Amino acid sequence: MAGMLEGKTALITGGARGIGREAALLFAAEGARVVASDLNAEGAAETVAMINAAGGQALSIECDVTDGAAVNAMIQAVVDAYGRLDCAFNNAGIAGFQVGAVGKKTADWPEDGVDKMIDVNLKSVWLCMRAELKQFEKQGTGGAIVNTASIAGLHGLPTSSLYVAAKHGVVGLTKTAAIEYATDNIRVNSVCPGYIETDMTKDTMARRGDQILARVPAKRMGVPKEIAEMVCWLASDRASFVTGANYNVDGGFVAS
Repeated sequence: MAGMLEGKTALITGGARGIGREAALLFAAEGARVVASDLNAEGAAETVAMINAAGGQALSIECDVTDGAAVNAMIQAVVDAYGRLDCAFNNAGIAGFQVGAVGKKTADWPEDGVDKMIDVNLKSVWLCMRAELKQFEKQGTGGAIVNTASIAGLHGLPTSSLYVAAKHGVVGLTKTAAIEYATDNIRVNSVCPGYIETDMTKDTMARRGDQILARVPAKRMGVPKEIAEMVCWLASDRASFVTGANYNVDGGFVAS
């Protein structure tokens, strides 16, 4: 039986670890030729080695997704290698602890941290979407984009204001692009993870994990593969009538 992404070419940013790595592995297992991109070139290469060792087909690209020229070159490299692009998972992102904003309320965020948060978690998504959409239009056969938003894109979280703002922006970009490109058979959706076991959540969970899990009806954190499963479905033709949607995968957090 053919996989959900059999014969498709898929690009995954933030593919060096966590959700991005699990998505790359699953996409490959479902038949896609995978390009794993990350600023962490070594991690992306490790992801690709895992795919190839399992009999899949993949390559890695080092890319700073906040650089428009680098993003355009990444898309061209995908096309040069595999002839086309069919689906993309714009997943690269950072957390507050990476910009010196741990525990800081809105007025206390460092300005350089604000700039970096918006550049990586919002502008880079737009830069990737711009290049992907143009490639899809050039091909004329449609395509699918999945963006990583967050439960922080659906409601507020104290001491996470610029992360929340960036992820709300991703949700808005997703909805608007979905409307604009629907008649071109280009679908745009986002996945909104809750608290997932990754390097990005270790700091938060160490500081207030009990408090967080008390608000999760499932009473546990999610694992990256649970996000990857949703992303894979959204990128596949099985979700052919799904666009402009933002799916929370969060153990019931948003519902509670």
